[in-house]
Amino acid sequence: MAGTPTFEAAGGDPYLPISDHGLIGDLRTVALVGTNGTIDWYCCPAFDAPSVFAAILDAERGGCFELAAIGPARTKQFYFPDTNVLITRFYAEDGVGEVQDFMPVGGGSVEADRHRLIRRVVCVRGSLPFRVRVAPRFDYGAQPHTLRMVGDMAVFASENLSLALTATVPLELRGPDARADFKLSEGESAVFALDQVGGDVQPRGCARTEAERQFTSTVAYWRRWLAQSRYRGRWREMVHRSALTLKLLTYAPTGAIVAAATTSLPEQLGGERNWDYRYVWVRDAAFCVYALLRLGFSSEAEAFMEFVTRHITPGDGRASGPLQIMYGIDGRTDLTERELPHLDGHRGSAPVRVGNAAADQLQLDIYGALIDSVYLYDKWAKPVSSDQWDDVCALVDWVCAHWDQPDEGIWETRGGRKNFLYSRLMCWVAIERAIRMAHRRGLPADLSHWREVRDTIYRRIMSRGWSASRQAFMQHEDGEVLDAAVLMMPLAKFIAPTDPKWLSTLDALTQDLVSDSLVYRYDPQASPDGLRGDEGTFSICSFWYVEALVHAGRLDEARLAFEKMLTYANHLGLYAEEISSTGEQQGNFPQAFTHLALISAAFNLDRALG
Repeated sequence: MAGTPTFEAAGGDPYLPISDHGLIGDLRTVALVGTNGTIDWYCCPAFDAPSVFAAILDAERGGCFELAAIGPARTKQFYFPDTNVLITRFYAEDGVGEVQDFMPVGGGSVEADRHRLIRRVVCVRGSLPFRVRVAPRFDYGAQPHTLRMVGDMAVFASENLSLALTATVPLELRGPDARADFKLSEGESAVFALDQVGGDVQPRGCARTEAERQFTSTVAYWRRWLAQSRYRGRWREMVHRSALTLKLLTYAPTGAIVAAATTSLPEQLGGERNWDYRYVWVRDAAFCVYALLRLGFSSEAEAFMEFVTRHITPGDGRASGPLQIMYGIDGRTDLTERELPHLDGHRGSAPVRVGNAAADQLQLDIYGALIDSVYLYDKWAKPVSSDQWDDVCALVDWVCAHWDQPDEGIWETRGGRKNFLYSRLMCWVAIERAIRMAHRRGLPADLSHWREVRDTIYRRIMSRGWSASRQAFMQHEDGEVLDAAVLMMPLAKFIAPTDPKWLSTLDALTQDLVSDSLVYRYDPQASPDGLRGDEGTFSICSFWYVEALVHAGRLDEARLAFEKMLTYANHLGLYAEEISSTGEQQGNFPQAFTHLALISAAFNLDRALG
């Protein structure tokens, strides 16, 4: 079949594990490159555009860009130091070769619109034969395309998108795909470049000299960016890889930060917990601002604040609040969720979804995350403007009037609204941080009313969020179910990290939700969330756990838990959303939430260890 990948993972499985991938991008979109040399996820021209390569979601119909040594070969994948340039090396009996994958960053607007994806193949020892197959499947594999040669370029044209493939070796057209077999000797190279074309972007070749120039400029860009980091701690490599990953998840034209690079990678193989994360979650992006500010990347924080000012401002009020919980990377609000039944899903994990119905949920915690990020930006980067302060006041006034209602909560449950403790906690944070800003800057605010509501929320959490029988703070009011989200209580400065009530909560969480330092969000059997199946440990919660141990003074436990978490990263230091019971990455990949939590945990653990 034309759509079936040539290369298969070990054991004949056409799907690589989620973790067997690296990420490249141009601050507008990204691609996942497998350890076998195959690009099996790529959306063009933006993160949330329909896919061109999606073999990770359907090996037969999704489309891919294969490039690998012919014959038996071991592979190793790594990043060029301090960059997002990815190297996949092939070790064979007759030689060693490597594929250098990257997307040039910057340039003029026309060049940025090209979204050039360069794959440079180099033989470093001996000689090696290679095979390439470029098999795009437009619009999530639903839209046909034509293929023709224009000079020495292969042009793939669909109704809504055209791509041009240039190569320094002869291409053969076979059905809807372009292919080539070639052999390189030591010191020789070949270049493949895939461009979006149309409009002002004309097809343009990519000779070896241009590929070399763009490789050099891309390496220089990433090293120049990373040099701004102020982190000099014990875990520099992992922290900087997380920072580089968060930067890749940034949409440069608007300053938006997406939650993850993919859609519908399963939280449980064969299960239905498959969601589209290629959007801007107010919560996730606000936490990203905190992590980047910690490291000294203030321009990214400023760009996100500009996105907030343009798109995430109090509107005329909807049933779910003045803000949505998530937005498109261009600020759009319509994120209608639909299923793609023609795709099998990763290893049969259907349905594949695009869009996200959670956009219409009420999640009160987002106000605390957002206003906390505004507070930190105002404190560490740049004072907020008078218009921005007016927006903050409007949000806080809304929180004061609406905090006392059930919502879907941080975990976006689809089993009905509850009075979640975490939502109450972050409403308290929203008001408390705004009060701090008003005091520090002398800004106008209804402080007496804000203080009254803040204190009411505090007392409500202490009285109805606490379970005397469990000696712990619970997931929701008057309940008996634990939730790892309450790990944020001391981190948000709501409760002293050595308060006896908090320490007993930490012990209860350790007993019920922690497995060898890995932390489950909650028990879906004890607290039904409206979905079938189980899930793995949630990686952001594991890093929250580390921070909670740090603040409680349990530094040996914290360091051990942190070091263990680092061993669950993939070979490049990347994390998906969850870790399965067998230690595999699962869920969308890589996930911003996890990487920002790693940065925060490393920073605070470093500081505590001295």
